[in-house]
Amino acid sequence: MRRNHGTTPRTPRVLGALLLAAAGAVTLGAAPAAQAAAPAPLDRVVPAPASVTPGGTPYRITRATGVRVDGPAEVRRIGGYLAGLLRPATGYPLPVTDRGTGGIRLSLRPGDFGAEGYRLTSGAGGVTLTARTPAGLFHGVQTLRQLLPAAVERKTVQPGPWQIAGGTVQDRPRYAYRGAMLDVARHFFTVAQVKRYIDQLALYKINELHLHLSDDQGWRIAVDSWPRLASYGGSTQVGGGRGGFYTKADYREIVRYAASRYLEVVPEIDMPGHTNAALASYARLNCDGVAPPLYTGTKVGFSSLCVPRQVTYDFVDDVIRELAALTPGRYLHIGGDEAHSTSHADYVAFMDRVQPVVARYGKTVIGWHQLTGAHPARGALAQYWGLDGTNAAEKEQVARAARNGTGLILSPADRVYLDMKYTSATRLGTTWAGLVEVRRSYDWDPGAYLPGVPAPAVRGVEAPLWSETLSTAADIEYMAFPRLAGAAELGWSPAATHSWTAYRVRLAAQGPRWDALGIRYHRSPQVPWPAR
Repeated sequence: MRRNHGTTPRTPRVLGALLLAAAGAVTLGAAPAAQAAAPAPLDRVVPAPASVTPGGTPYRITRATGVRVDGPAEVRRIGGYLAGLLRPATGYPLPVTDRGTGGIRLSLRPGDFGAEGYRLTSGAGGVTLTARTPAGLFHGVQTLRQLLPAAVERKTVQPGPWQIAGGTVQDRPRYAYRGAMLDVARHFFTVAQVKRYIDQLALYKINELHLHLSDDQGWRIAVDSWPRLASYGGSTQVGGGRGGFYTKADYREIVRYAASRYLEVVPEIDMPGHTNAALASYARLNCDGVAPPLYTGTKVGFSSLCVPRQVTYDFVDDVIRELAALTPGRYLHIGGDEAHSTSHADYVAFMDRVQPVVARYGKTVIGWHQLTGAHPARGALAQYWGLDGTNAAEKEQVARAARNGTGLILSPADRVYLDMKYTSATRLGTTWAGLVEVRRSYDWDPGAYLPGVPAPAVRGVEAPLWSETLSTAADIEYMAFPRLAGAAELGWSPAATHSWTAYRVRLAAQGPRWDALGIRYHRSPQVPWPAR
C-alpha cells in the first residue's frame, strides 16, 4: 500500500581532497591565498555529470570578475540569478553585462545539448557556460555553484578564495522527468516554505514539482465554483490545527517561482478516493446526501466520490477546468490510488470519464499506477509506487500498460519515499514501506527496476514526501536530505556513472554546503561526512 499510515564507473577521489575543497577557505601559514585550497574536482558534482575532462589552470573569481551574457533577456535573468548567489559570500560586485571578455560567460548556442544539457569550460581566462536553451544554462549554473567552496552559500562575506577547476564538463539528463512531490494536504505548508523547497530542488536539477493538493485531511487550492472546498475542507489537517489553503494568487506565485528555477508544477487532485475533505464540504457529493465530518487521522481507503451521480462529474469538470487554467505546465495528476471504497467497475467507469476531462482542458493525465488497472488514456503517465515485494501480477499489469504505450514515472516507496524512516530511531516518518537508509534509496537502476518494462517507457523518477508526521520546513529538510540528492542523480546521471562507493564520497562533500544553506539534514552513518 502506498500510505497505510494508520499502522505503523567513476573512480572515487581521495576523501581528504574532497573535504578540503568543500571546506572553503583554508589558510596555511603565510602561503598566498590562491594556494590556500585546491579547487573542487570537476567530478565532485551531484548529480554526476555525463562527461568530465579535467585539465588546465583553474579560474579564480575576483573583484574584477563580471557575469557576461550572450542572448535574450532570459539569459540576462539567469546571469542576474548567478550573480545574486555569489555576491553575498564573495563581497564582489559581479556586474551582469553583455560587453567585454573573460569572467563568467553564459551563452546560448546551437549544439547537441538537448533540451536541458550544457557545457562548462573553465580555464585561467574565465568560465563559459553554453547551452541550447535557458534551462540548460540554469542547470549549468547549479554545477558551477557546486564547484565553488561551500562557503559561497553563506549570506555574509567569506574569505575565499573562489576557484573553479580547469577543464570541461559536458552534461545532459538521462530522463526528461525528474520530480519531487510535496504533500501539502496532510499538513499545510505556506508559500514561503514551498519556495524554500523549490530552491533546494533546483540545486540538484529537479525539474518537476508535484503538489499533492487534496486528500482526506485537507483541500488546499481555492476553487471559485466550489468555494467550501478550501474554506471548510481546508480548515484542518492531520492532528487538528488550522490547516490552510492557497488562494489562486498564492498558487500562481508558486508556479511563477518554480518556473524561475525551471521547475514545472504538477498539481494533483486525488480521486475517487482520498476525498473526505471534499465530501465533508458538500453533502451532494455523497451517495447518501450526508456530509461526513472533517477528518484529521491518518487511515486511508475509506472515502470515495459517488461514481454514479452526475454531480460528481460536474464537480470534477469545474475543479479541473479552474486548476488547468492556473497551471501552465503540461500535466495534471488525478491520483487514483487506494480507492478501496470504490468497486473495480466503478473505478474503471470513473477513470474513463475523468481522463477525457483532463485532455479537454489541454493537460496530460498522470495517475498513480492503479490507473493501469483501468484504461489509461493515450499519452497518460502512470506513477509507480510499489515495493520490491509487490506481487508479480500487479507489476505485470504496470509492465503491460508500459508495453502498450503508457509512460512510467518510478517512485518505489521502499526506495524514494522520503517520508520513510531512515532507521527505527528516526523521530519523524513512517515505516509501512520499511526503513530506507541513504544507500537503499540510491542503489537501484530505474531503467531495469520493473521486469518487462521497455526502457523507453521509463520517463523519469520522482521522490514523494508525504507529510503525516511533518509540519515544519525543518521536518521537510531532515527527511528529504540527503536522500533527495540521490533521487536527483538517478533521474539525471547516466547509468554508467552509478556507483555507491563514489557517490557516498561526493554526497559527503555536500554536507558543508547544506550547513551553509541552513538545511537540517540526516547525518547518515553510511556517509563519511566531514567533521563540523
